[in-house]
Amino acid sequence: MKRVARPITARYLQNAATFYLERYPSTAEGLRRVLNRRVRRAEMLDAPVMENVQQAIDVIVARFVDAGVIDDKAFAQTKARALHRRGTSNRLTRQKLKMAGVVGAALDDAMAGLDVELDVTPAQRELRAAAALARRRRLGPHRPAKDRKDNRLRDLATLARAGFAYDVARKVIDAATPDALDES
Repeated sequence: MKRVARPITARYLQNAATFYLERYPSTAEGLRRVLNRRVRRAEMLDAPVMENVQQAIDVIVARFVDAGVIDDKAFAQTKARALHRRGTSNRLTRQKLKMAGVVGAALDDAMAGLDVELDVTPAQRELRAAAALARRRRLGPHRPAKDRKDNRLRDLATLARAGFAYDVARKVIDAATPDALDES
Protein backbone atom coordinates (compact mmCIF):
# COMPACT_ATOMS: atom_id res chain seq x y z
CA MET A 1 0.00 0.00 0.00
CA LYS A 2 1.46 3.33 -1.06
CA ARG A 3 1.79 5.96 1.62
CA VAL A 4 -0.11 9.18 0.93
CA ALA A 5 1.44 12.52 1.83
CA ARG A 6 -0.52 15.64 2.62
CA PRO A 7 -0.52 18.41 0.04
CA ILE A 8 2.11 21.09 0.65
CA THR A 9 0.36 24.41 1.22
CA ALA A 10 1.36 27.59 3.01
CA ARG A 11 -0.84 26.62 5.96
CA TYR A 12 0.78 23.16 6.12
CA LEU A 13 4.28 24.67 6.11
CA GLN A 14 3.31 27.20 8.80
CA ASN A 15 1.91 24.42 11.01
CA ALA A 16 4.96 22.22 10.40
CA ALA A 17 7.29 25.09 11.35
CA THR A 18 5.31 25.85 14.51
CA PHE A 19 5.23 22.19 15.47
CA TYR A 20 9.00 21.90 14.98
CA LEU A 21 9.87 25.09 16.87
CA GLU A 22 7.69 24.07 19.84
CA ARG A 23 9.97 21.09 20.32
CA TYR A 24 13.43 22.17 19.19
CA PRO A 25 15.47 25.34 19.26
CA SER A 26 16.58 26.23 15.76
CA THR A 27 18.31 28.70 13.52
CA ALA A 28 16.67 30.27 10.49
CA GLU A 29 18.69 28.00 8.23
CA GLY A 30 17.81 24.96 10.35
CA LEU A 31 14.08 25.64 10.02
CA ARG A 32 14.49 26.22 6.29
CA ARG A 33 16.15 22.78 5.99
CA VAL A 34 13.35 21.09 7.95
CA LEU A 35 10.67 22.62 5.74
CA ASN A 36 12.60 21.74 2.58
CA ARG A 37 12.85 18.12 3.77
CA ARG A 38 9.08 18.05 4.19
CA VAL A 39 8.64 19.34 0.65
CA ARG A 40 11.11 16.81 -0.80
CA ARG A 41 9.40 13.96 1.05
CA ALA A 42 6.01 15.05 -0.31
CA GLU A 43 7.44 15.28 -3.83
CA MET A 44 8.80 11.74 -3.56
CA LEU A 45 5.32 10.55 -2.61
CA ASP A 46 3.78 12.49 -5.52
CA ALA A 47 1.78 14.79 -3.24
CA PRO A 48 0.63 18.12 -4.68
CA VAL A 49 3.09 20.93 -3.91
CA MET A 50 2.13 24.58 -4.14
CA GLU A 51 3.84 26.84 -6.64
CA ASN A 52 6.57 29.15 -5.29
CA VAL A 53 7.16 26.84 -2.33
CA GLN A 54 10.64 28.30 -1.71
CA GLN A 55 9.19 31.78 -1.53
CA ALA A 56 6.58 30.57 0.97
CA ILE A 57 9.29 28.93 3.09
CA ASP A 58 11.31 32.16 3.09
CA VAL A 59 8.25 34.14 4.20
CA ILE A 60 7.50 31.70 7.03
CA VAL A 61 11.11 31.72 8.25
CA ALA A 62 11.21 35.53 8.09
CA ARG A 63 7.95 35.69 10.07
CA PHE A 64 9.45 33.59 12.88
CA VAL A 65 12.66 35.63 12.86
CA ASP A 66 10.71 38.92 13.02
CA ALA A 67 8.58 37.57 15.87
CA GLY A 68 11.74 36.72 17.81
CA VAL A 69 11.00 32.99 17.96
CA ILE A 70 14.18 32.31 15.99
CA ASP A 71 17.30 34.11 17.16
CA ASP A 72 20.48 32.76 15.58
CA LYS A 73 22.72 34.68 17.97
CA ALA A 74 21.01 33.39 21.13
CA PHE A 75 20.90 29.87 19.69
CA ALA A 76 24.63 30.02 18.94
CA GLN A 77 25.52 31.24 22.43
CA THR A 78 23.40 28.60 24.14
CA LYS A 79 24.70 25.80 21.92
CA ALA A 80 28.34 26.92 22.32
CA ARG A 81 27.94 26.99 26.11
CA ALA A 82 26.41 23.51 26.18
CA LEU A 83 29.08 22.07 23.89
CA HIS A 84 31.86 23.61 26.00
CA ARG A 85 30.44 22.10 29.19
CA ARG A 86 30.40 18.67 27.51
CA GLY A 87 34.08 19.02 26.57
CA THR A 88 33.85 19.91 22.89
CA SER A 89 36.90 21.56 21.35
CA ASN A 90 36.76 25.04 19.80
CA ARG A 91 37.24 23.54 16.35
CA LEU A 92 34.41 21.04 16.76
CA THR A 93 32.15 23.65 18.38
CA ARG A 94 32.59 25.95 15.38
CA GLN A 95 31.91 23.06 13.03
CA LYS A 96 28.73 22.00 14.85
CA LEU A 97 27.45 25.57 14.92
CA LYS A 98 28.08 25.92 11.19
CA MET A 99 26.22 22.67 10.57
CA ALA A 100 23.29 24.06 12.58
CA GLY A 101 23.19 27.07 10.27
CA VAL A 102 25.06 29.64 12.37
CA VAL A 103 27.51 31.61 10.24
CA GLY A 104 29.46 34.85 10.17
CA ALA A 105 29.17 37.34 12.99
CA ALA A 106 26.77 35.22 15.07
CA LEU A 107 29.32 32.40 15.13
CA ASP A 108 32.23 34.69 16.08
CA ASP A 109 30.13 36.48 18.71
CA ALA A 110 29.10 33.17 20.30
CA MET A 111 32.71 32.03 20.62
CA ALA A 112 33.87 35.42 21.95
CA GLY A 113 30.87 35.55 24.31
CA LEU A 114 31.93 32.22 25.77
CA ASP A 115 35.34 33.69 26.64
CA VAL A 116 33.77 36.76 28.25
CA GLU A 117 31.21 34.70 30.17
CA LEU A 118 33.88 32.36 31.55
CA ASP A 119 36.46 35.16 31.91
CA VAL A 120 39.15 33.14 30.15
CA THR A 121 41.30 33.27 27.04
CA PRO A 122 40.50 30.93 24.13
CA ALA A 123 43.50 28.74 25.11
CA GLN A 124 42.26 28.44 28.70
CA ARG A 125 38.75 27.63 27.45
CA GLU A 126 40.19 24.90 25.21
CA LEU A 127 42.08 23.41 28.17
CA ARG A 128 38.94 23.48 30.32
CA ALA A 129 36.94 21.76 27.59
CA ALA A 130 39.61 19.06 27.23
CA ALA A 131 39.60 18.56 31.00
CA ALA A 132 35.79 18.26 30.96
CA LEU A 133 35.96 15.62 28.23
CA ALA A 134 38.66 13.73 30.12
CA ARG A 135 36.52 13.80 33.27
CA ARG A 136 33.39 12.69 31.38
CA ARG A 137 35.17 9.88 29.53
CA ARG A 138 37.45 8.97 32.49
CA LEU A 139 40.68 9.61 30.63
CA GLY A 140 44.16 10.46 31.92
CA PRO A 141 44.11 11.52 35.56
CA HIS A 142 40.54 10.24 35.96
CA ARG A 143 41.66 6.67 35.23
CA PRO A 144 42.90 4.29 37.93
CA ALA A 145 46.66 4.81 38.38
CA LYS A 146 47.51 1.26 37.34
CA ASP A 147 45.81 1.69 33.93
CA ARG A 148 47.13 5.15 33.01
CA LYS A 149 50.41 4.17 31.38
CA ASP A 150 48.88 1.42 29.23
CA ASN A 151 46.10 3.70 27.97
CA ARG A 152 48.04 6.95 27.49
CA LEU A 153 48.19 6.76 23.68
CA ARG A 154 44.54 5.74 23.49
CA ASP A 155 43.56 8.70 25.67
CA LEU A 156 45.63 11.09 23.55
CA ALA A 157 43.96 9.72 20.42
CA THR A 158 40.53 10.22 21.96
CA LEU A 159 41.26 13.89 22.60
CA ALA A 160 42.78 14.27 19.12
CA ARG A 161 39.64 12.85 17.53
CA ALA A 162 37.63 15.33 19.59
CA GLY A 163 39.55 18.16 17.89
CA PHE A 164 42.06 19.12 20.56
CA ALA A 165 45.65 20.06 19.70
CA TYR A 166 48.39 17.68 20.75
CA ASP A 167 49.88 20.02 23.39
CA VAL A 168 46.46 20.50 25.04
CA ALA A 169 45.75 16.76 24.96
CA ARG A 170 49.17 15.93 26.39
CA LYS A 171 48.78 18.48 29.20
CA VAL A 172 45.41 16.99 30.19
CA ILE A 173 46.36 13.32 29.88
CA ASP A 174 49.71 13.72 31.65
CA ALA A 175 48.30 15.69 34.62
CA ALA A 176 49.20 13.99 37.87
CA THR A 177 45.74 14.26 39.44
CA PRO A 178 42.36 15.72 38.51
CA ASP A 179 42.97 18.50 41.05
CA ALA A 180 46.26 19.45 39.37
CA LEU A 181 44.34 19.75 36.12
CA ASP A 182 41.78 22.08 37.66
CA GLU A 183 44.50 24.34 39.07
CA SER A 184 46.22 24.89 35.71
